[in-house]
Amino acid sequence: MSSFQLTNSVTDQIKKAAQSYGACRTGIARLDRVPDYVAEAYSRWLASGHNASMEYMERYEAVRNDPRLLLDGAKSIIVCAFNYFPEKIRNKSLPYIALYAYGNDYHTVLRKRLRPLAGVISLITGATSRICIDTAPLHERYWAVQAGIGFTGRHSQLIVPGTGSYVFLASIITTAELEPDKPCRLQCPAECRRCIDACPGRAITTDSHINASRCISYLTIEHRGPFPDGTNTANCLYGCDMCQRVCPLNNCVSPTAISEFSPQDTILTLDADTIPDMSPDEFSNTFRNSAIKRAKLEGLRRNAALIISQRK
Repeated sequence: MSSFQLTNSVTDQIKKAAQSYGACRTGIARLDRVPDYVAEAYSRWLASGHNASMEYMERYEAVRNDPRLLLDGAKSIIVCAFNYFPEKIRNKSLPYIALYAYGNDYHTVLRKRLRPLAGVISLITGATSRICIDTAPLHERYWAVQAGIGFTGRHSQLIVPGTGSYVFLASIITTAELEPDKPCRLQCPAECRRCIDACPGRAITTDSHINASRCISYLTIEHRGPFPDGTNTANCLYGCDMCQRVCPLNNCVSPTAISEFSPQDTILTLDADTIPDMSPDEFSNTFRNSAIKRAKLEGLRRNAALIISQRK
């Protein structure tokens, strides 16, 4: 196909297809190097050590700053948001589990939904595409803003107007030159500090970045080994969500229509008391299709042990 820009009717077809595969919002941006201010802000964040032990976030700098390197001839990025807010919430008497972990592992779910969408793009445009979930080195939220999907809140999460921040992001990079959307220029209310003030670890910095070493989501999911002295996970077993729970822009949330994100019964009823004696086989069977396996059995035991000790 020639390199001329494809029309709105083509982008409308792609967006309708994305909606049919479960996306609650889809936008398109023209690929280029990210602006210097984006790359420099990320470099400062790394230099401050705010990625804690997540050394993988330091890799592939060149690709992160120029995602065209992910696919030869790439011209556009299609960014999709998928609502994951569950129809049921765990009883408040139980330790907290992040809502994104209630259903099946989103990496698997989103990849299965983006594959046929990439096929539609190829069929319509003749272009080559590459699917990117959050394991690809992308400034994901920057591209979501450029694609008009939403804006970055003070808690650093993407907020989709009318939907909220309980969304997964997934992208398709393509060689098709698609009509881009206008970037989202909305911002959080100037006076609102609810997420900053509510964060149990005081992890949200003044420039709306996250100091992972203080973030309960990082500590209960990514951190390996014993907790730092004095850690209080605020009765969180896996993840935290406090910055999202208090956000007034999440008052509009509605349950997801994606069946794979429906809460698993074992997740809805899981208590800290059942974890210390859980065998590796039980852990594997219970969390085979869950993002909770990311914490590993040792991490989940550690989280449960702290919760149990702080009950006394």
